[in-house]
Amino acid sequence: MLEATKDSFRKLNPVSLMKNPVIFIVGIGAVLTTVVVFTNIFQGSFSGFNFQIAIWLWFTVLFANFSEAIAEGRGKAQADSLRKNRTETLARKMNGTKEEAVPAPQLKKGDVVVCETGDVIPSDGEVIEGIASVDESAITGESAPVIRESGGDRSAVTGGTKVISDRILIRITCEPGDTFIDRMISLVEGAQRKKTPNEIALSILLSGLSIIFLLAVVTLPAFFAYSLKASGLPMTQNLTIPVLIALLVCLIPTTIGGLLSAIGISGMDRLLQRNVIATSGRAIEAAGDVDVLLLDKTGTITLGNRMATNFVPAEGVSPEELADAAQLSSLSDETPEGRSIVVLAKEKFGLRARDVQQHNAVFIPFTAQSRMSGVDLTGDDGKIRHIRKGSSEAIRNFILNQDGFFPKNVEDTVTELAQMGATPLVVAEDDKVLGVIHLKDIVKGGIKQRFEQLRSMGIKTVMITGDNALTAAAIAAEAGVDDFMAEAKPEDKLQRIRDEQASGRLVGMIGDGTNDAPALAQADVGIAMNSGTQAAREAGNMIDLDSNPTKLIEVVEVGKQLLMTRGALTTFSIANDVAKYFAIIPAIAIALYSGKSGVGPLSALNIMHLGSPESAILSAIIFNALIIVLLVPLALKGVKYKPISASKALSQNLIIYGLGGLVAPFIGIKIIDMLINLF
Repeated sequence: MLEATKDSFRKLNPVSLMKNPVIFIVGIGAVLTTVVVFTNIFQGSFSGFNFQIAIWLWFTVLFANFSEAIAEGRGKAQADSLRKNRTETLARKMNGTKEEAVPAPQLKKGDVVVCETGDVIPSDGEVIEGIASVDESAITGESAPVIRESGGDRSAVTGGTKVISDRILIRITCEPGDTFIDRMISLVEGAQRKKTPNEIALSILLSGLSIIFLLAVVTLPAFFAYSLKASGLPMTQNLTIPVLIALLVCLIPTTIGGLLSAIGISGMDRLLQRNVIATSGRAIEAAGDVDVLLLDKTGTITLGNRMATNFVPAEGVSPEELADAAQLSSLSDETPEGRSIVVLAKEKFGLRARDVQQHNAVFIPFTAQSRMSGVDLTGDDGKIRHIRKGSSEAIRNFILNQDGFFPKNVEDTVTELAQMGATPLVVAEDDKVLGVIHLKDIVKGGIKQRFEQLRSMGIKTVMITGDNALTAAAIAAEAGVDDFMAEAKPEDKLQRIRDEQASGRLVGMIGDGTNDAPALAQADVGIAMNSGTQAAREAGNMIDLDSNPTKLIEVVEVGKQLLMTRGALTTFSIANDVAKYFAIIPAIAIALYSGKSGVGPLSALNIMHLGSPESAILSAIIFNALIIVLLVPLALKGVKYKPISASKALSQNLIIYGLGGLVAPFIGIKIIDMLINLF
């Protein structure tokens, strides 16, 4: 509160005020009124009435600055806590096969460092060798350690986190000063916060209204002069500059003008409280209007660590022969699935790591196009063994190209496992299918209920997976998604998003892998898991520090809440101007048409029965300033969101904030007028 008060005065800088046109007009009015007050003092005719108008105009500007400053202050406080967590350590940089101690800020993109138990990870990077438990509490606030490993979609590590077991090699993926924590600090401080399209549109509307009222007020003295002359009244009763400025400030939408920035900043702040970093305000607004949500299956809907649980051999093939080939094809596979195959073969059949160098092994890496991986081994007789493992369709094509055939019992096994929701990997050698590896994945707990909530919000959920259609259908049914895409390649995800957007829908995408990066970049709202790869984190416009896909519901709620809050306060601001018309218009014009008794036709507009013209004007201008401060908590907290239709939400807001904005000022202005006349 103290820092926000100081910042309120710092923001009186004209350069800062010009960013908010409505409050800038109020600021100019405050300066002109102050000039009039001091001019009167030098002329020996001090006016306490003008002085009070000047004071309350300055309060109006300060209260508007205060609302923005207190919203920014919450972000700055969070940034300070992040700075405390950021430590500049000595990094163990690899120089060939030797280690070299260098300060962490000197690390460049592409450098390789080693981290062991107890080491603080010096900068953002990707694990290229090994597996380790990492304490990420400095970033996520979650004390439980997480696993980071080379290969797969859990390879990204963040500078400032701590290795608590094992040893890993990390390739640095960012330049100095551009780490994840650096970007978080600048974002939460609001240093990179740009106005969203909705904010810009509303600012233009408010500026347009202000200009219209300005033109109307500027012409009033001429009309009053004509009326005064026609009625024979002295010209000294014409409108003064302070009264004109008070009228203008009460007519223009100062309430929403003063709270607009605070609403936008608090939206990012509320997301941060939920451990989600939004890299743009536009993404938060888009989240409030998302129609379709695409979710990557592995690591998002399911736990992601698919583990080999069984070898199912083809007819005429021994389990040992299948396990041997499966292990050989997985020796260079650094994914959790590949490692689990090697471990399962060792545990079930005692097959231990072999020296593959003597066989001139050539490992074939997995690609999204081939959908299989394996190894080519050259025997002592010069014959090459082509061992492959992959999806049933990929292996079928591989076998047919070798003039082999795909056995019926293997096809039945694949279908059976897929219907169970498991992932079948088929193993083949040359033109012969050896059998199937049973990979088991687990759907995350509570996710079905979350998808039901999304459905009640009118959001369609689509699961995307590289699995075959049967496995995808089983997982989709278990998770409760509305639709699924099976055997999807990165370009398929991208095309689905473009098709949805072409149909006029706003698309949200959640992913954690490098292959999700193009889709995350294309989506209107791209949420990357913090546990995912660096490519995914850079492509998305939001990062979920908890790596919890169900967090999207909270993101959508914050987005809808931001839009509703802005709409509600805009409605309130415009509605409460009505009461000010009934306060100020009779006060400034009553003398024009009053009779000898002092009562004229315009007295009928004084429905609040305010004490005097001066107290009426002061009451309106005081209420106009105080209402900004009173609404700051609502702007920061946001209007409560309920999963109801847009038309029903609009009706409720019109009743609460439209009618409330109409009635509240009448009560407030009357109370202030009574206090002024009492004292």
